[in-house]
Amino acid sequence: MSHAVARLRDKRLARCIKPFFARGSRSPRCPGCRLRPNYCMCSLRPQVESNSAMCLVMFDTEPLKPSNTGWLIAETVPETWAFGWSRIEVDPALLALLDDPQWQPYVVFPGEFVQPERVVTTVEPQDGKRPLFILLDATWNEARKMFRKSPYLDRFPVLSITPDALSRYRLRRSKFDEHLCTAEVAALCLGLAGDRRAGDALDAYLDVFSERYLGSKRQQPLDEQSPAHQALMPFTQR
Repeated sequence: MSHAVARLRDKRLARCIKPFFARGSRSPRCPGCRLRPNYCMCSLRPQVESNSAMCLVMFDTEPLKPSNTGWLIAETVPETWAFGWSRIEVDPALLALLDDPQWQPYVVFPGEFVQPERVVTTVEPQDGKRPLFILLDATWNEARKMFRKSPYLDRFPVLSITPDALSRYRLRRSKFDEHLCTAEVAALCLGLAGDRRAGDALDAYLDVFSERYLGSKRQQPLDEQSPAHQALMPFTQR
């Protein structure tokens, strides 16, 4: 069964006037994991449960990029939604999700850019509602624009996360080592909400994806017994 990000990718491709080619995407790739076939990791998808849910609001071509880590979130967290972002219109399905009374939405964004009264640093149960983490899946500059120009998010608390370590993500360049990729942020959110096993699974899945992605790019031999693969193994057992 396809997941939310894959479905959003299909919708985005359908709107393309001309073929979209991300960097390195001209090589044959597995449609499931976006890796070259001999590095495919579809059989390694984690099998975990989570009380929390994820809402990915994705900037334009983000779901088309082979290096996008929102895919990993959708493959790990069973209840994940994905929506394309637009400055001038909002998907009615996104608004309906945010209004669903079973969820307590949190916009995940650095607190230093937000009014102090909106900022929270912990995830507390509220009237039996389950956490719904809203992640702006984009580059840092794009995410800041999305945050400023999405007034429908203004009514929700902003969860500000301070990581204990620098980002391990190596698939795209960033000027700031402290900026985490979307999957790393999601894993920290899961941990704060008490879904530690799901967070650990997502972290392990990201490490294997990064290792295989870079190994394919550099034409290095695949090591299925690497520490990253060993760490993921407990979460993939059927």
